[in-house]
Order: sequence, then C-alpha cells, then structure tokens
Amino acid sequence: QVQLVESGGGTVQPGGSLRVSCEGSGFAFSNYAMWWYREAPGLEREWVALILPGATVTNYRDSVKGRFTISRDDAKNTVYLQMNNLKPEDTAMYYCHVKGVEPSWGQGTQVTVSS
Repeated sequence: QVQLVESGGGTVQPGGSLRVSCEGSGFAFSNYAMWWYREAPGLEREWVALILPGATVTNYRDSVKGRFTISRDDAKNTVYLQMNNLKPEDTAMYYCHVKGVEPSWGQGTQVTVSS
C-alpha cells in the first residue's frame, strides 16, 4: 500500500526557515524521482522542486532558487525541502508527489509565512 506522509509545516516569520519532510512507503522509493508542489488558496497547484533518483539532478522553480533546497535520504525513504528566507508568498499547502504510483500525492503540510 503506497503512502506519502508530509510533516514539518508550521508558521514562521518572513526571513525565517522551515524544513518539510515526506516519507514514502509501499514502493521502491530510491528508484523514483520526487517532487514538491504547493497550493495557495485560490491558486493552482504549482511545482516547486524536483530531485531525481540518486540525487543526481535537482531543479527548482525560479521564485525559490537560492532559497529552497531539495534533498533525499533513501535509507529513510524520505525527501526533504529546506526553505530559507521565507516570504509571505511562500504561504501554501506543500505536497510531495511521485509519478507512476497510486496514490501519488500525500495529504500535505501547511506552511504559513506571516509577521
């Protein structure tokens, strides 16, 4: 049974940092590319970061480059998103995503950036 479980969200002031995590189970985690997406109220879900198997390649949407870092620990079946210098516009529900398994989305973890 495939599961993706996000954690680590919270409320932080602008300029602060958070690390969100996503633990996968029920599939060969190390063989899959992993994505982080986010969805803010009233907006479409958008991709944030991508990491390929073996962490050979990472990629980010322009608005988070230099502030966010995606990483993975295949021994723990976990993908992380380290978010630094957070801005109010980063406020959203953050989801991890994997293509080729079902369900391919977790339940999300809320990140709120507010003073």
